Amino acid sequence: MREIRVIPDVQTLSRVAAEELVTQARDAVHARGVFHVALSGGATPLGTYTRLATDDALRQKMPWAQTHFWWSDERHVPPAHADSNFRAAHEAMLARVQLPAQNIHRIRAENPDAAQAAQDYEAELRAVFQLDAPALPRFDLILLGIGSDGHTASLFPGTKALNETQRLVVRNWVGKLYTWRITFTAPLINTARGVMFLAAGDDKALPLKGVLEGPYEPVQLPAQLIQPREGKLIWLLDFQAAGELSPAIKNP
Repeated sequence: MREIRVIPDVQTLSRVAAEELVTQARDAVHARGVFHVALSGGATPLGTYTRLATDDALRQKMPWAQTHFWWSDERHVPPAHADSNFRAAHEAMLARVQLPAQNIHRIRAENPDAAQAAQDYEAELRAVFQLDAPALPRFDLILLGIGSDGHTASLFPGTKALNETQRLVVRNWVGKLYTWRITFTAPLINTARGVMFLAAGDDKALPLKGVLEGPYEPVQLPAQLIQPREGKLIWLLDFQAAGELSPAIKNP
């Protein structure tokens, strides 16, 4: 159920992504009464968040009161830090709309113990979804990006989190950045009803070609781990990010 859409520019990509998110939100609320979405960090999704908050038509269609916002990963910093994924999404979208405070589920990354922060977030997931282990929560939509090294969420090449099969959320040491990250694991992401990657810029062209057309080497290209078992996988790419893909991939 993989779908690849190549879009002229990042501004149009932001609009298309926002429209898709609203569609999936409305479908989820109609079917189940609630919409659980996990937000992504990075620069590309910010345009989508801003559009959701500022485009009158989209903002009015979005079922804010029935939407629960989560994060697929977080930097090991307090929420007011410039590098915080929570802060970026809050400033771009969440602070601009009205929604219940209990619908915002941020990772408590200000905890000096990153492992405890990961455990606490996993416990919150299980409590809100009302699931005991080993059952996995099923998100309606998880937004993801891809790094120039092929990482997604905070699943970086060669890191221990790539081998996790039981946990929902883990701390992950990223040696090249000399920092802990807190991240969803691949098993959790792959239970989602929908996963949507957003990628823009020519620095994403080669990793995308490797992920989408190359051999399966997830230790080198962790984004290859993301293959929802019973969900839809959407790739939204601007022309630059799709620049190295073969015509058969870009125009299925």
